[in-house]
Amino acid sequence: MDAVLAFFRENPIGLFTLLLAIILTIPPLFKQLRLPDLVGLLAAGLVFGPHGLGWLNNESEAMSLLSDIGVVYLLFVAGLEIDMEEFRKIRHRSMGFGLLTFSLPLLTGTLIGRSFGFGWNAALLMGSLLASHTPLGYPIVRSFGAVRDESVIVTIGGTIFTDIGALLVLALCVALNTGDLTLATGVQLLGAIALYVFIVLFSLNRIGRAFFRRSGDNEGNQFLFILLALFLAAVGAEVVGIEKIVGAFLAGLAVNSVVPEGPVKEKVIFVGSVLFIPIFFVDMGLLIDPPAFIRTLSAIWLCLSIVVGLISSKFAAAFLTRLLYRYSWPQTMTIWSLSLPQVAATLAATLVGYRVGLLNDAVLNSVLVLMLVTATLGPFITAQAVPRLLKSAPPRPLSPDTTGTLALRRESLTLLVPVANPLTEQPLIHLAARLVQGSGKLLPLAVTIAHASLGDEQLTEDVARSQQLLDRAEEAAQVLQVQAQPLLRIDDNIAQAITRSAREQRTDLILMGWGKTNTLQTRLFGSIIDSVCWSAHCPVAVTRLVDDPGRFQRILVPLKDLSEYAIEQVQLAERLALSTQGQITLLHVYHPRTPTQQIVAFKAQLAEWINAQQKPPAEIELVPSTAIAQVITRFSRAHDLVILRTTRRQTAGGLMAASDVTNQLVADLACSVMMLSDPPNLALPLSPWSSGLRQPPPEDPDASVTSFLA
Repeated sequence: MDAVLAFFRENPIGLFTLLLAIILTIPPLFKQLRLPDLVGLLAAGLVFGPHGLGWLNNESEAMSLLSDIGVVYLLFVAGLEIDMEEFRKIRHRSMGFGLLTFSLPLLTGTLIGRSFGFGWNAALLMGSLLASHTPLGYPIVRSFGAVRDESVIVTIGGTIFTDIGALLVLALCVALNTGDLTLATGVQLLGAIALYVFIVLFSLNRIGRAFFRRSGDNEGNQFLFILLALFLAAVGAEVVGIEKIVGAFLAGLAVNSVVPEGPVKEKVIFVGSVLFIPIFFVDMGLLIDPPAFIRTLSAIWLCLSIVVGLISSKFAAAFLTRLLYRYSWPQTMTIWSLSLPQVAATLAATLVGYRVGLLNDAVLNSVLVLMLVTATLGPFITAQAVPRLLKSAPPRPLSPDTTGTLALRRESLTLLVPVANPLTEQPLIHLAARLVQGSGKLLPLAVTIAHASLGDEQLTEDVARSQQLLDRAEEAAQVLQVQAQPLLRIDDNIAQAITRSAREQRTDLILMGWGKTNTLQTRLFGSIIDSVCWSAHCPVAVTRLVDDPGRFQRILVPLKDLSEYAIEQVQLAERLALSTQGQITLLHVYHPRTPTQQIVAFKAQLAEWINAQQKPPAEIELVPSTAIAQVITRFSRAHDLVILRTTRRQTAGGLMAASDVTNQLVADLACSVMMLSDPPNLALPLSPWSSGLRQPPPEDPDASVTSFLA
């Protein structure tokens, strides 16, 4: 036993191996208990730390290094995922709310610290811990389709103000703690901070834009540039004399608008979310001393004061925002619930304050209790407030003339179909021909790979093989009396060839297929499909056909809302149903707790939109249930095709990696399936670790399947 203990303590490889095992095994166990992963990682730190088995030691150099990388990564991702476009739209109100939700908790925390005998410096730091917030309830808001409400935008925008303010207060408190901060050195420090902030936010942004223009499609170099920007900003912060997490957050804001939505940004977030950030939370667990924690709870007044002070001050800020901007009570409760959780910046600043000696064990343990309480209470209140928010502000009626990004109601529709597999080419072309039948252009595309090491003879053979695919595509289209315009492209990257051809031809839709012989993961997460979906300027439809498209008599379209992106599902179904003389079923599965008025309004708007136009026969099915996948699977048994919808999300697993329900649904469906991928300009949800907490999915079924019904 002593040998094992010494191995993990002294061998960095052994330490890293143990951390990987913890990250891999502990969170799933706690997920089965319906507890957040964060709780499991903290518990693992306690069990394997110096107050448990003693296998991990937070004083070891390897553990300190990995934890430091995790904390700067946490704040970097928090800055990287803030929606700057939404913030700019209503920045004045966001700054007004940010000032209120920053200053009131700051004052409250400072007074609490002074009342319990802390010095002004430590008390001010305690106030800054309460000043920031992490909007954990945002995925719930998004699942209800309420992300465009002004109260939500104001709260998310206020995060920028509160996090920057809290981190700057932390920097000043740490500088004061060194004891050599005079008036002259203080002015010098403020000037250095101001210059540093300007350099990071503006210079790094300009350099990043120039680098991304010149790097082309080299994702490896782009990934390395982002990491270099992160750690340069962190090192620069320490050179200036402030904490590295301040630089990390500013770096995230600086490259926010530089890094496009796509595989590079996805991988940057993925590396942190599955490796370094969890290690930081394990390190936080190493600091938990059970006897000290019990003493903190027994001396409950400090812990209770911090928790009650945070909750009340955040509510006061939301209430004053309501009076200032005349928001409704549901909007006020939404603002309060989103600004309540204390996770990312709070835990990072607490660790820094604890390490420099400004905060003691009692404050550390109280902050951990605060985190657990607010991380649970905030999303719970959000789930209760958002349905009332939608009820008080019913969805805007959709005009019958509304067209989505596809513009399928145009007289001419341009459709690009990449062909590569002779076995699946004919049904795919038949499907495309039916979608453009009578109008539009059908563009079969064959891509021949060429690179420097490929000989002329091999290239000639590959071109001939691609031409054969195009000839077959023309023949398949002529069966339905549709004239195809084949495209042959020689490129060194298949995905880029597809997306570039789509832009050049100004296509409205890219139609792709996946083979039956591959595994489900290969079909859905294949690198070519994934890259095309991320970089395409138009929607992408990925299909699995188990029958001839001419036999699609019953088409099932699950809908969450009546946004223009959901309307695209209906428009695709209409075009196909008109070609096959089929009929459509529009299915909406809602949570049983959804207000009746909202359901009635949804059905009325949908019925009005359908009846206002000459369309194929359509029926509406509204089903209350918490098991969406099972409902859709049950309805699919009487249908030939299911048209689902997915959003491109910031996950490294691929297009639909974030939804286990989606994976289960596609695997269970026995009929043909079409996945319609939205363009990447939609508001994206925060990744789980950007908030420092990966929560179990909410009971709202819309939230659990938002990746394909969003």
